[in-house]
Amino acid sequence: MFVLFPFYFLFCSFHIFLFHHLIFFFSFSIFPCFFPFLLSFLVFTFFPFHFPFSSFSLFLLLSLFPYFHHFSPFFFFLSASFSFSHSLHCKSGSVNQIEWMSLLLSILQSVLWKAQYQRIGSMSLSPSAPERCVSRDSMEDYWSEMKSIEEERQGGPEEQTERSSMDEAELEEAWLQEAGLSTLVTGTQSDGPAEALLSTLTRSQAAMVKKRLDNYTQTLRKRNRQPTRHVRDVFSTPDASSEPTPPISPNGQIALRLPQWNTPKVPPPCAADTNGSGSASETILLSFDVPYSEAARAHQKGRECQDCRRIRKDDRDSPRFQIVRPRQGMTRVRDLSSEDIKKIGYISLIELTTFYDFLSIEMKRNRVVRSRARDSGIFGVPLTTLLENDQKKSPGSRVPLVFKKLLSKLEQTGLQTEGILRVPGSASRVKHLRQELELKFYEDRFDWDQVRQNDAAGLLKMFIRELPNPLLTQQHLPAFTAAQSISSPKHQIQALHLLIMLLPEANRDTLKALLEFLRKVVAYEEKNRMSLWNVSMIVAPNLFTFRGKNAKQEEMQGAVAAAQLVRLLITHQDLLWTVPCFLISHVRKMNEAAMGKKTPASEKSKRRLLKRWSMEKDRERSEVTDLRDGVIRVHAPLHAKVSMAIQLNAEMKARDITARFDGENGRGSRSASRRQRQYLFEIGGNIGERCLDPDAHLLDVYRVNPHCEWVLKSWAS
Repeated sequence: MFVLFPFYFLFCSFHIFLFHHLIFFFSFSIFPCFFPFLLSFLVFTFFPFHFPFSSFSLFLLLSLFPYFHHFSPFFFFLSASFSFSHSLHCKSGSVNQIEWMSLLLSILQSVLWKAQYQRIGSMSLSPSAPERCVSRDSMEDYWSEMKSIEEERQGGPEEQTERSSMDEAELEEAWLQEAGLSTLVTGTQSDGPAEALLSTLTRSQAAMVKKRLDNYTQTLRKRNRQPTRHVRDVFSTPDASSEPTPPISPNGQIALRLPQWNTPKVPPPCAADTNGSGSASETILLSFDVPYSEAARAHQKGRECQDCRRIRKDDRDSPRFQIVRPRQGMTRVRDLSSEDIKKIGYISLIELTTFYDFLSIEMKRNRVVRSRARDSGIFGVPLTTLLENDQKKSPGSRVPLVFKKLLSKLEQTGLQTEGILRVPGSASRVKHLRQELELKFYEDRFDWDQVRQNDAAGLLKMFIRELPNPLLTQQHLPAFTAAQSISSPKHQIQALHLLIMLLPEANRDTLKALLEFLRKVVAYEEKNRMSLWNVSMIVAPNLFTFRGKNAKQEEMQGAVAAAQLVRLLITHQDLLWTVPCFLISHVRKMNEAAMGKKTPASEKSKRRLLKRWSMEKDRERSEVTDLRDGVIRVHAPLHAKVSMAIQLNAEMKARDITARFDGENGRGSRSASRRQRQYLFEIGGNIGERCLDPDAHLLDVYRVNPHCEWVLKSWAS
């Protein structure tokens, strides 16, 4: 194609009609795709004096548009340069020359910007099956969103947040602290959560902790620093009747005596599939009974499990996941107490690291040096600060009020708007609305009627991007991005499941509110023309926000792949916000271990505790003499009948208890219609608090936690 450029330049200089026709015929015969290029060229050549600006614009638009996705930036630059050189023959004023130059520069900037990100994206990723099926429209949505983000950054203040790599000791220390094992670093003797956690780990998880602690102590030795605590002090000393403690090997590695974990045999990952059709939309059973790392153990020996041997199909369908419902009921994140959720986070980090290690995926971490965050306002304010301010106005808020209001505005007026999230609002209006929100939102003076749908979408994405700490958190972004490299869809979902458990409460609740809205947008695809891939491509660069000097390249390397993760988050959000049973079992074991290690500090406290215990026992004997094995007493303080003894059987569920109390309450003095919905809770024993699934079998719950208290109350209370 470059052979024709000298001829075109010659035409621009001499206006030879014969050459026009000859080259037109030659080009159209050999290169049919050049027809728009030559047509526009002839138009502006024949009428250079009458339509200088229009012909120039027509030439660029007709020639650039058909090849916008195929030709290199060099071709665009040459074609535009030839057109500009020809324009020098036109008898136009300086104003038109300035307009031409401005148009030329803007087009070149757009083309070069897009080519740059295309090049980075093509170098960083090989096209997987889901990416190959992405339509060109979806990729256009992605590039448009990236361009708007880039323009916003250029107009804003310089990002002060920088990241630097951490050495091995700092990396391991940060990991141990986040896993709730900070006492292993500080060297303090404690019978607190760390000791209880270590006593309940599986062999694989304990081996991972040992590996991290070994690496930490060895790195300190290389620095000529005395380690504060030896790894053999982590686990309890065995009794004389138990196996002897393994010796220290010559290379300094310690053969650790790992705790036992009585888990059932792990079935093959594909054995639970409901059908063997091999279709792309097959249903895969997902069990929460066994730790995910135990199912992925085959990777440790260099083998692949059956899930990883399954090849993704080249279409848009992904496997459907069907949860094996446990008899103890499903548990949502919000059903547990904050203390239990904190322990869930500790275990999830250890389990995720073990899981990634079996899959040969590196868990990366960077030191984050944050600039001083705002403590007031809306945009650029940490989520925790926003919630603290919001709870003064609306107690119990779990999602920032302004975020909820933006979502509500979009749900009321924007779900059926064509191109919602894709079509940007006016930059000047969005800037003005942002200033108005900062000044008037908390004073209830902001007029939401003036906010258009596309402007609200722009404000929503701006709010997410400007969070000081990304919604997925800076420390876990690499782990989210690494999940895309997992070949098995089932393992990919399992990795995301553990990552969701790791997020701070404010981030997790805000992300859930966003994903629920995005699911509603996809549900109106026929009206708003926003498919699941369109939404994923637009949200990915906003959700996966990197900070620092290399942010642009990292966003391209991570966010293109992250669109698939956003798709999984939207599609499987109900599954991902369900706490796996094996994590709850870990928490129960931790609480039991912590209670077993609690000893009074003095004989006086011992006597006081014994006296209190005997008094409680006497009171229990007098009050619940009728309780036998399998009989529970349910307390319902908001009902007319505040207590009831119930005999459990194998099929009794939590919904049966609430129905029985509602029936008794119907004969009471209170009106059931005026009372909030009641749920059955298990409180105490080996759990802090858990709201029971209406389909939970109570006899199974009773067997794992026989000393809990059963209370019927509203969830909000």
